[in-house]
Amino acid sequence: MKSLSRNTIQYLKGCAHSMKPVVLIGKNGLSAGVIGAIDDVLDSHELIKIKFIDCKDEKKDLSSSIVQQTKSIMVGLVGNVLIVYRPHAEIEKRQYERAVAG
Repeated sequence: MKSLSRNTIQYLKGCAHSMKPVVLIGKNGLSAGVIGAIDDVLDSHELIKIKFIDCKDEKKDLSSSIVQQTKSIMVGLVGNVLIVYRPHAEIEKRQYERAVAG
């Protein structure tokens, strides 16, 4: 996945500001089911928040693993909340394409 410009990252962070986390990662950590759920949500929403509840000490490692396994882009890690972005597979359904493209 390509990297994003600073302006695009700031724009996406702003868009994510009012969002609530859609995936919570608890004491069981990162399982295949959690990765599948993140993948499904990214397919429909493109930009999501993921909250770390019980594994706060491992959040950086888990964030890298999530981004790698879902082929998404890390927009930011604010406190215990990870913001990730992955453009929709169908170009006409992309919500944030204009900001990312330029």
